[in-house]
Amino acid sequence: MPAAQRLAALIEQVLGGPLPVRLRAWDGSEAGPPGTTGPVLVVRHRRALRRLLYRPGELGLARAWVAGELDVEGDLYEALDRLTSLAARRPPLAPAARLSLVRDLVRLIGPVVPVPLPPPPEEVSRRSGPMHSLRRDRAAISHHYDVGNDFYELVLGPSMVYSCAVFGTEDTTLEEAQAAKLDLVCRKLALREGQRLLDVGCGWGSMAIHAAREYGVRVVGITLSEEQAAYARERVLKEGLEDRVEIRVQDYRETADGPFDAISSIGMAEHVGAARYQEYATRLFGLLREGGRLLNHQIARRPWQDEGAYRIDPFIDAYVFPDGELAPVGTTAGLLERAGFEVRDAEALREHYALTLRQWVRNLEAGWGEAVRLTSAGRARVWRLYMAASALAFERGRIGVNQILAVRPPADGASSLPLRPRAWVERAA
Repeated sequence: MPAAQRLAALIEQVLGGPLPVRLRAWDGSEAGPPGTTGPVLVVRHRRALRRLLYRPGELGLARAWVAGELDVEGDLYEALDRLTSLAARRPPLAPAARLSLVRDLVRLIGPVVPVPLPPPPEEVSRRSGPMHSLRRDRAAISHHYDVGNDFYELVLGPSMVYSCAVFGTEDTTLEEAQAAKLDLVCRKLALREGQRLLDVGCGWGSMAIHAAREYGVRVVGITLSEEQAAYARERVLKEGLEDRVEIRVQDYRETADGPFDAISSIGMAEHVGAARYQEYATRLFGLLREGGRLLNHQIARRPWQDEGAYRIDPFIDAYVFPDGELAPVGTTAGLLERAGFEVRDAEALREHYALTLRQWVRNLEAGWGEAVRLTSAGRARVWRLYMAASALAFERGRIGVNQILAVRPPADGASSLPLRPRAWVERAA
């Protein structure tokens, strides 16, 4: 029997239903839904099956994808959507069925003893030390961000903003949408000339530069990435803002020169971790003056009935954001309030992140050859899969992203916010 038909039978056993896409195996055989249209899942080499044998599930599939042993021809979004939808409904396999599946997989691999394969070099190296310690967090940030500023320029575009943009319409350009997001944050924080802003997780300096240039504030931007900091400092010099913007390689736990009038944390809190989040919120509270505002822009997951069963996504953890954790937006708001903040507004931007990610995927695919040259074929494949899958997750509502505006209440309880909710988002002429 051709390899594709044998492999399709195994996949259908795992999924508990018919194969949702065409399948092509290493011997050129095909199986699956009839017809020539639609995406094709390509298993280029038996090594992909060896990876699944020793790491069943998402991590084994991820390793095969990163190594180029597994691929998709056609619309990647459609393929991921079909496979994810069916996998989410798959019934659990009985022990006898699992044993039978392993035996069939070994036969399909061939006569060679299927010894484990080393993971692709793009996988995060062995981690040491307590989770979310200063040392381990620095290593995790370096894995994700220190892969070359030129690569990020290719993917993110000239704005160099690595977080959800805010689109006026679906036709708004990525640059326009990112500029709109930065200005929205500044308006929510009610920035005024002469104030001090702390930008936590400042990235390549885009928020710090925008706030200093457009609103006249003095900014301290902190990041754990050496490459980001070097790039941001160069941009600050080119803008002539070195008297207003200071970029530091520093952890939020090491920042002690408050008080600040406002704090922005855009796409950084996902790295903090559940065990450290209360400390994060408390430290930011302590760095704000009374009446000061915090804008916390953070990805959120849906709450589950059994919160104790939450596990970090194995592909994301191994290849994208080591030790990254997502929490429901209600949990985040509660921890901010427990630290002493008064939460005044929460705005959901889920659909905007899907649009942002599709733009980034388009940039990557358009510059694929250059992306491979700047990093590696495996690294480019990691990013294509991660961003496309994330776009679908936002579109289907499996994850979201929210901007929470919180205030450190003054002693007398007075409020500096307008009476009408969200009136602050209209910039004064």
